[in-house]
Amino acid sequence: MSESNGNSTAGPLNGYRVLDFGWVLAGALPGMILADMGAEVIKVETRQRMDYMRLGRPIIGDEPDPEQHPLFHNVNRGKLSISLNITKPEAIDFAKGLVPHCDIVVENFSPGVMDRLGLGYDVLSGINPGVVMASISSNGQTGPLRDLRAYAPSIGALSGLDSTMGYSGERPLGLKHAYADISGALHSVFAIVSALHQKKQTGEGRYIDVSMLRATVATMGVGLMEYEMTGRVMSTKGNHDSVMAPYGNYPCQGDDAWVSIAVRTEEEWQGLKVAIGKPDWCEEQAFESRYSRLNNREALYENLAQWTRERTAEDVTEILQANGVAALPVMGAEDRLFNPHFMDRGLYSDIEHPSLGTEPIYNIMWNLEQTPPSIRRHAPLLGEHNQQIFGSLLGLEKEDIDRLEEEQVLW
Repeated sequence: MSESNGNSTAGPLNGYRVLDFGWVLAGALPGMILADMGAEVIKVETRQRMDYMRLGRPIIGDEPDPEQHPLFHNVNRGKLSISLNITKPEAIDFAKGLVPHCDIVVENFSPGVMDRLGLGYDVLSGINPGVVMASISSNGQTGPLRDLRAYAPSIGALSGLDSTMGYSGERPLGLKHAYADISGALHSVFAIVSALHQKKQTGEGRYIDVSMLRATVATMGVGLMEYEMTGRVMSTKGNHDSVMAPYGNYPCQGDDAWVSIAVRTEEEWQGLKVAIGKPDWCEEQAFESRYSRLNNREALYENLAQWTRERTAEDVTEILQANGVAALPVMGAEDRLFNPHFMDRGLYSDIEHPSLGTEPIYNIMWNLEQTPPSIRRHAPLLGEHNQQIFGSLLGLEKEDIDRLEEEQVLW
């Protein structure tokens, strides 16, 4: 089904086909994971409104190039691409024509868009009763907030996550990362695989409504529980943890060099004391118990930072690890790419792309011994598989596909 990129295995989802209307990060990730697991994923795109991830900074040169964005290449690897200008009724008919050939449909348009296009679940399940459809949106398909416009950082704010990010007593800095996109996408895959399992038992498809807000709030359980039980509101805590001290990133020798240190148990605290030479401040009453260390963590941080500043992050890591303390250097991109452990575990994979040649992308993060997932091909060029998909699945002739491309239906 899918083309091989030199590392092809059947995969646990071999034989399933996905019609993927997903775009940007939240919509692209489910299809990426399903493709890694062996499903044939057909990405539906259009030049009328290209996936935003195709429009980012190119790797080579200064001119925008929809085939060069590295994030697009990472989260769309293994997929096939067809171009469908869904503003045209004929293109909608072609999309419907593909549904009987697919097991899964993924989309992350705003709520109501698929219904207005005539591609809602009621229509698609009428065409294929066994289809599993996942709709990913910011706030869900129902409720008072369903139509609010939001991106992942907005969801971080609305969920309360941002209110905990920052330094104590200062404004919330927020989590400048697409956390909600990733959380929502991963929950989508769990739900899709569960629906496929249920389909094997009943023969019936399912509709899945995934809210990125709900998926993000689900990670905020401690704060919600604390407020329910005590009335206390979790606030910004900077470089600290609520149960561990010492905890955080500590400065080291070198340009912007840091090491992460975390101590949870009394045994680990004793190991840290031995590692740093048992200085006098360790025996002060302020640091004699876990609770006293939590209450005096600012002073604890400064004392320990004096020791870390005199050593490299690698030396601090080696000394503390030898004494049973969790310590690891804070890595940048270059550190990660060439780290021996990362290389040994295959955290990155080199893949050939027609626009860029060999490029490193994030590899699959898990393995199944009997049916291992694999990256089957590079991220597709826009509309690269029009001939293959519309020819093999819908029986269109090459000249018809060429004509439809010229008429900007397959566009």
